[in-house]
Amino acid sequence: MINNQWKTALIAVTASVATIVGYKAIEKREGDVFLKEAPSKGINSLVNYANMPVGQPGDFTYAASTSAPAVVHIKAKSERQMRQRMPSIFEEFFGFDEGGGGGMRSQQQESSGSGVIISEDGYIATNNHVVEGASELEVVTYDKKSYTAKVIGTDPSTDIAVIKIEETKLPAIVFGNSDEAKVGEWVLAVGNPFNLESTVTAGIISAIGRDISILKNRMQMQREGEQRGDSPIESFIQTDAAVNPGNSGGALVNLNGELIGINTAIASPNGAYAGYAFAVPSSIVKKVTMDLVKFGNVQRGYLGIQPVELNNKNYKELDSKLTSGILIYDLPGESAAKAAGLKKGDVILKVDGIETKSEPKFRELIARKRPGEKVNIQVNRDGSTKNVEVTLRNNEGGSGILKKPAVTTATAFGKLGIEVEEISDKEKAKIGVRNGVRITSISSNGFIARDAENIREGFIITRIGNVKVNSIADAKNAIAEAKKQNEEGVLICGVYEGLNRNFCEGVAIE
Repeated sequence: MINNQWKTALIAVTASVATIVGYKAIEKREGDVFLKEAPSKGINSLVNYANMPVGQPGDFTYAASTSAPAVVHIKAKSERQMRQRMPSIFEEFFGFDEGGGGGMRSQQQESSGSGVIISEDGYIATNNHVVEGASELEVVTYDKKSYTAKVIGTDPSTDIAVIKIEETKLPAIVFGNSDEAKVGEWVLAVGNPFNLESTVTAGIISAIGRDISILKNRMQMQREGEQRGDSPIESFIQTDAAVNPGNSGGALVNLNGELIGINTAIASPNGAYAGYAFAVPSSIVKKVTMDLVKFGNVQRGYLGIQPVELNNKNYKELDSKLTSGILIYDLPGESAAKAAGLKKGDVILKVDGIETKSEPKFRELIARKRPGEKVNIQVNRDGSTKNVEVTLRNNEGGSGILKKPAVTTATAFGKLGIEVEEISDKEKAKIGVRNGVRITSISSNGFIARDAENIREGFIITRIGNVKVNSIADAKNAIAEAKKQNEEGVLICGVYEGLNRNFCEGVAIE
């Protein structure tokens, strides 16, 4: 554990929302030839990376020249909200929680981070905390070109996000195998610390499978993830390559220039680099982004056990003869593990042939799998070793993929050209509204895009005309009623999460 006098910090920015596409990257090594289904146009292009030179110890020029063009600078604008007194009649009209005692005024702030191009057609991996809460995102590429970006999907439990710019033939990073990373191996951190664009630093891997509890602590302060049962996956690669605020979302690469991690956090007494930096392994980055591409949310397979990491101090009190491994302390409910014949007291030694002496590594290996996929578990039971094949389940106990809740289509709102989703009561309380539905997509040829300057994706509609909107049905009925009254347009009012400034726009409906 890191001494609690040190401050562990997520190092970069803030956020926005959107939709999704990405890549598939599968790697195998045959001599000095790398075969990959790598990010190209779409998700299934085979690229042969033959005879890629490996830098000699102390020679980082190849890795730097290969990886730096794929790392971008992300600039985020967000709104800092400040509460001010407002007459209660306005609170009632705009749907704000009266508990705060008034309306909000906002102050714009800017922050920056890094990202890694993962496909030639503009998809970029970064940290969730880099883009979270941003009202505007600007991406500056290695060749100094500037683009407006939108958030494609996020996963707070791994702190990974995907954003997109509209461009083609971009220099996409090559994914390496983070399972092959070794302590003492040379690595480079590529990013944009302190707004210094395209900065490369060198160091070694100091440790692997680190759990620093930063995501757990952060998620406890925020709302829960979309999927029940989602918990932080922390199995960081620790490095002493210099990483500072602004490096978040940037690349950690090996001497081949291959991505083995996304730089995410530092441990420091003052918020600046002090020799401890942490990166999300590329194996997790690939899994998360592929899931966002295919399903719109992250699919996690669950073994269904209560694991405990064994060590020299606890093995006796846990009635185990082994001093290392993952003890199955309990199998609550009808879990995948129980169905496969695993038992309480079994000690897991390997997952798919990979040794699991630490709980973070064990959780990482399981988190790479989807519901319905099989995993080979090697266990020690009463002194004997056996292998058990387990078919993982989703967090609802089934083996199927859990789809992201569907939203209404644009046609449901006629020529307005919007897609809308409902908001849970817990979200409303966090945002500070009593009612509302969120716009998830806006068509470029709809009336909203044409007429409403201040309504964008993420806007929360609280009122249409005189009708308070608390569901998709309320919104549809309000539009239908306005048409019935032969009105040519309606007044749409609402707020943005994290801003809480009121907006009202007149929009045509016919």
